[in-house]
Amino acid sequence: MIMANFPFQRLQSDLASLIAKTTAGDRLPSEPDLAKKLGVSRATLREAMRTFEAQGLIRRRQGSGTFVVGQVPVMEAGLEVLESLETMAERLNLEITVDNLRLESLPADYDNSQILDVPVGTQLLRIQRVMREESRPVAYLVDTLPDDVLKPEQLPNNFDGSVLDFLLKRGDPLTVSKAAISAIGAPADVAKALQIQRGDVLLEFVSKLYHSSGKVLDYSSSYFIPGYFHFHVVRRVGI
Repeated sequence: MIMANFPFQRLQSDLASLIAKTTAGDRLPSEPDLAKKLGVSRATLREAMRTFEAQGLIRRRQGSGTFVVGQVPVMEAGLEVLESLETMAERLNLEITVDNLRLESLPADYDNSQILDVPVGTQLLRIQRVMREESRPVAYLVDTLPDDVLKPEQLPNNFDGSVLDFLLKRGDPLTVSKAAISAIGAPADVAKALQIQRGDVLLEFVSKLYHSSGKVLDYSSSYFIPGYFHFHVVRRVGI
């Protein structure tokens, strides 16, 4: 009776029940059919479904429909120590693979020249890729580095997707990474890469990775599907 006073919560409860009863991999009814069945508008239905997408329980595929994923392993990490997605997955005994790897050489525009402290026109290397856990896209990573830091031919054929791990193994004296963390609506290109809908909620990390000299070696944007990741911060109480 109490739930009847909260239609949106009741809708989420009904969706949770439907998802729980649907076998992982199966498709849910179409949005028009499901909205009609639940007695809500399609806009309200989509808003309610975002919660389950953020948890990684369902996945909407453009032109194909909405599929039940089921319970998924969650990658949990603290933010006090910088580690790659691959290192995190290995620590948790999960298998992460790189997909849709794209290498692009481009001249620095004004914005990149300011971020990386290089002259406009400096040759840069941009590395874009999708990271998958099993067959599911879980993160989209974009790194931009000056050409004198990393050239395309220097990446090994078995590159695992981690620029951080590559630089560390090469012996680069890295000191610190500074990141801005936001919850954003997925831009069209990122949504396409992650097989989600434009505007779906993502965690975005925009980071600068520093050399011991103070030079920015790598400027990166990382997009994570929230349901697959739990990040936490441990802070010492000051005196």
